[in-house]
Amino acid sequence: MRDVKNLELTGREIAGRKVAALRDQGLIVGVVYGKGFPATKVQGEYLPTERALEAVGYHSPIELEIAGKKQLAMVKNVAVDAVSQRIINVEFHAISADDVVVAETPIEITGFEQSEANKIKLTLLQVLEDIEVKAKPADLPESLVVDASKMESIESELTVADIKLPANVKFADAEIDMEQVIATLYDAAVEAAIQEAADKAAADAAAAAAPATPEAEAAPAEAAAEATEEQKA
Repeated sequence: MRDVKNLELTGREIAGRKVAALRDQGLIVGVVYGKGFPATKVQGEYLPTERALEAVGYHSPIELEIAGKKQLAMVKNVAVDAVSQRIINVEFHAISADDVVVAETPIEITGFEQSEANKIKLTLLQVLEDIEVKAKPADLPESLVVDASKMESIESELTVADIKLPANVKFADAEIDMEQVIATLYDAAVEAAIQEAADKAAADAAAAAAPATPEAEAAPAEAAAEATEEQKA
């Protein structure tokens, strides 16, 4: 189950351009709305609100406490000032514990240290870091674990099909490509050798294409002149 962060907010009556004064006081303003939940204007202390938003992102549940009452919600939008990069407004979508929600979930690869691929010094490259799933808030996993212990050679790869979804959890995209690659392998030593050879070839080509210096251009003429003089002698 995903850890649900808590955030304490208070209701507000100030709206419109007057909210600038609240921001000057170190507050973040926002609104909470949802099915069966009347739109409610809220405000919160800047640092605690910023930390909570960083922890949950856009796709994790957050438990709001407004005027002593708790309400489960999802972050829908965060507005940031273009100059200061400070948060200026947040929209929360109120949900219930029985709602099925979509959440972006990290993919965690385990067991690679025990694989044959690791023993022959291949390197794991993860190309898909997270994926969207849907479930009730209480069923959302912290991460999706993929076992890499069976990877053997450079041809080995991990795909979406290797993800074992927990009970009551589904992929958000019903038509997701199960062959989509999560991680591949590469040989760092071979890649380094290829890059070194490419760099040398580029340097040789640049040297060959470089214009001759005046001294180099004059050398053949001087040599020819000397040969002529020697013949005359």
